[in-house]
Amino acid sequence: MRIPDETRDQLSAKFAVLFPHLDERQRRLLMGTEARLLGHGGIRAVARAARVSETTVAMACSSWNPERSRSGGSGVPPEDANGSPIWIRGCGRHYWRW
Repeated sequence: MRIPDETRDQLSAKFAVLFPHLDERQRRLLMGTEARLLGHGGIRAVARAARVSETTVAMACSSWNPERSRSGGSGVPPEDANGSPIWIRGCGRHYWRW
């Protein structure tokens, strides 16, 4: 599906006004949201309007999850019934069991 030129011009104008006031994370969130709203062809249209790589916009689309604000893998380690941390041995090192 081809994105109309008028839509691309509107995106360019929107990005020109908003980008100076946003940090990098907020820019990626905006680009990912716009690309998802446009549907098929949205990644390329947004990338050209924002003058960034299509890969950047594709990653913004795939990493966008409204239910998750932080990445996993960090935090307090799990504990067993006695309150002791759970360790797993592997490759000569100890790892937390997640």
